[in-house]
Amino acid sequence: MSQKLLLKNAHIEGINTYEVYRKHGGYASVEKAFKMTPEEIVTEVQKSGLRGRGGAGFPTGMKWSFLAKPEGVPRYLVCNADESEPGTFKDRYLMENIPHLLIEGMICSCFALGANTGHIFIRGEYMWIVFILEKAIAEAKAAGWLGKNIQGSGFDLEIFVTPGAGAYICGEETALLEALEGKRGNPRMKPPFPAVKGLYQCPTVVNNVETIAAVVPILEISGDEYAKIGVGKSTGTKLISASGNINNPGVYEIPLDLSVEEFIYSDTYCGGIPNGKKLKACIPGGSSMPILPGNLVCKTAKGETRLMSYESLADGGFETGSMLGSGGFMVFDEDQCIVRNLWSLARFYHHESCGQCSPCREGTGWLEKILHKIEHGHGKMSDIDLLWSVQQNIDGKTICPLGPAAAWPVASAIRHFRDEFEWHIKNPELSQTQNFGIHTYATPREIPVSDAAN
Repeated sequence: MSQKLLLKNAHIEGINTYEVYRKHGGYASVEKAFKMTPEEIVTEVQKSGLRGRGGAGFPTGMKWSFLAKPEGVPRYLVCNADESEPGTFKDRYLMENIPHLLIEGMICSCFALGANTGHIFIRGEYMWIVFILEKAIAEAKAAGWLGKNIQGSGFDLEIFVTPGAGAYICGEETALLEALEGKRGNPRMKPPFPAVKGLYQCPTVVNNVETIAAVVPILEISGDEYAKIGVGKSTGTKLISASGNINNPGVYEIPLDLSVEEFIYSDTYCGGIPNGKKLKACIPGGSSMPILPGNLVCKTAKGETRLMSYESLADGGFETGSMLGSGGFMVFDEDQCIVRNLWSLARFYHHESCGQCSPCREGTGWLEKILHKIEHGHGKMSDIDLLWSVQQNIDGKTICPLGPAAAWPVASAIRHFRDEFEWHIKNPELSQTQNFGIHTYATPREIPVSDAAN
């Protein structure tokens, strides 16, 4: 069986149009879904083991099963297309190049959930994709796949696209719902969860773009066959956004039993690190995930081969592991400055905090200020411990995960690269000799590459 399920037709010219998409099997999963009961579709998704592809990795079928079904109350499916995680761009690729795959996934999912209205909430910076999706929706409706009594099934469905205003916080599902209702995108306290009271206080399922698109191949090949791909509880394929110091940056669809080493060094995927440089570090799941030092990227702390699976990447917890997250895979070579890159991330999270929770509102600001001091030659040794204290006072003390997203990279950087922080503090005049994102260290290099890179 081909290991490509979502992108198997991505190379076909015109696949973004209805005619070409339909010619290559498009909307066949909808036809199959209409011959099944909604409960049977949910069961297939449960059998598949599909986990949310937006970051948390929660089992999709289980999430669907939580949806409340009170009589006389509408239910909604909301597609989270607010892809704002630094290092992640795979949903953009999918929507831009194969928009009908998402539309087909929305139809199948809405039918399974008994939702007659679907919403796609898309990142405001993706405005050109709004028009791509709206065109695809219009084509699908003209062909009878949306509207009243779709294909004589008795099922009615309308899908709407709503652009956000450029707020990263709206990637959090309850903040997204607030924004979709026309309010400021602040996360809600939970419970109640969206499955009980979501959009307009009605039962709602919020799923990521890739998650919804994956329903199409699951129905095509069956949940059991989908579960045979991957390893353990990491089933199926995953879209990975690969960037950083690699020869072949881009979007790749991988089976989840692929080794990290093969993903980085194989010509099929990232193609290795340019100019023969050594691997210094990697962030496997987007900027909010803990940083892995080079010696823990391809091997776990136990010496086992690390796989691109949820479990393998998390092996050892945050002490020696990370998370697959949204699949924003960023590679750092030996010339990259961890402190400078961390400062850049801290600036982002400080800017994007909604300000609702004081640990995040104040803490992200402190992280940025302290890292700025260290990076620009004004730091003290005590600042490293202060950074550690601040991230501890953020992590786990906020309504939504944005606070931990800012704290985890800081904690892992100090844990694995403390020597680099100390070098900046001991060499203030050299710490400012830099290009953006890359330090031009004195030659010979004043600070050795971490053991991680050897």
